Amino acid sequence: MDDDAVAAFIEGFALSLTEAGMQRMASRMFGALLVADDGRLTAKEVADQLKVSPAAVSGAVSYLTQTKLITRVREPGDRVDHYSVGEQPWFETLMARTDSIEKMVDWMRKGSAALPQGSPAQVRMDETREFFEYLQAEMPRIIDRWRESKHA
Repeated sequence: MDDDAVAAFIEGFALSLTEAGMQRMASRMFGALLVADDGRLTAKEVADQLKVSPAAVSGAVSYLTQTKLITRVREPGDRVDHYSVGEQPWFETLMARTDSIEKMVDWMRKGSAALPQGSPAQVRMDETREFFEYLQAEMPRIIDRWRESKHA
């Protein structure tokens, strides 16, 4: 394994995720977990690999577990938590997002009802709601097609 190339990947990948809206430290930790052979690391291992403080790792853990990109795993009898990307981190995250999309659709309906009929703000609100409804309807089909392509 080329340690310099791995470090460059982690930082480059993290930068891409950060530019897409993910927290910087969470992006770096996710990259570190992806390159781990078993997809699992302890907080100390992450801190050592990324040359950061344990507190920085703690904040990243909170974000990544909340977004379901990682899970916390503890082996029986072990006192140390391991963090794992699991088998399908993007799938899990997208599935978690469908609940958020449903909430946004509900709020867009309420927002639209509160605005004057036909106003630019109401039209914009309805277009946004329609987009989220489209995503909500298509997401299960996309995931099904992806599963089918993996098994083909």
